[in-house]
Amino acid sequence: MKFKLVFLLLASLQINTLSANDGDEILGVWLTDKGRAKIEIYKENGKYNGKIIWLKEPKNERGEAKLDKENSDKSLRTRPIIGINLVQGFTFDGDDKWEGGEIYDPENGKTYSSYMRLKRGKLQVRGYLGITVFGRTVVWTREK
Repeated sequence: MKFKLVFLLLASLQINTLSANDGDEILGVWLTDKGRAKIEIYKENGKYNGKIIWLKEPKNERGEAKLDKENSDKSLRTRPIIGINLVQGFTFDGDDKWEGGEIYDPENGKTYSSYMRLKRGKLQVRGYLGITVFGRTVVWTREK
C-alpha cells in the first residue's frame, strides 16, 4: 500500500513538472542585454514572438520617435521602433529551447535565424547567418 502511495505521489509530481515545462515560461517582458529595450514575448497561433514595448532612448536627437530607418524595405523605414516584432516564429522543442525563429536587428536592418534557450531564469537569444557558429548570443533578464 505504501509503495502505491509513493508511486502515485511521484507520478503526480512528474506530470506537474512536464506540464509546467510547456514552453510558455518565456512569456512576459524581458530586458535586453544592455538594458536598451524591453521585449514582450507572446504566443500567437502556436508560435512565440516578441515585440519592442519600451526603449531606454525612444527619441532621436531631434526629439522625434526613433524609426526603423535601417530597414532594407524602404516602405518600413518610417515605422517607429517601439512596436516592431523583434523576434518571431519560434516553436518550443520540449527541452528549454525555442527554435525555428528569426530575430530582427533595427540597428542594421537585418534579420537573422535564431533560437532561444532558458537557463537559470535568463533567456539566451542567439542570432546567426546560415550556421550557428557565425552568430552571437545575448542574454535577456526577466522584467519584474
